[in-house]
Amino acid sequence: MKRTKEQISYNMSRVKSKDSVIEMLLRRELWRRGLRYRLHCTDIEGKPDIVFRGKKVAVFVDSEFWHGYNFAEKKKEFKTNRDFWISKIERNMERDKEVNEILRRDGWIVLRFWGNEIKNNLSKCADIVEETLATRE
Repeated sequence: MKRTKEQISYNMSRVKSKDSVIEMLLRRELWRRGLRYRLHCTDIEGKPDIVFRGKKVAVFVDSEFWHGYNFAEKKKEFKTNRDFWISKIERNMERDKEVNEILRRDGWIVLRFWGNEIKNNLSKCADIVEETLATRE
């Protein structure tokens, strides 16, 4: 079934950038463990999804599509508007690297988790956050 431009546009407009399912899973687990954080701090480069300001730990929850998981393979699957999507996602990947570099230069620890990583092994992801925070005691 071929989708129209309008259908594709509508579907893409419904994608959440905040409070996504994967983000909420990780946030709830961290909260359950007693870890308190700030959300989407606009004054920190890249607007991390979860921020531990005092310990300078920034956590990003990256969806596979928008942040280019396995992109060398995935970009072969684009059927419509290929040039736009390839350019868009490659720029997102480049921006992620730039943000990581800026934050690290400013003394932050940057953690990035893929959505499937969180869905398939939430405990391990939360453990990594918890262990990283412990190194900043």
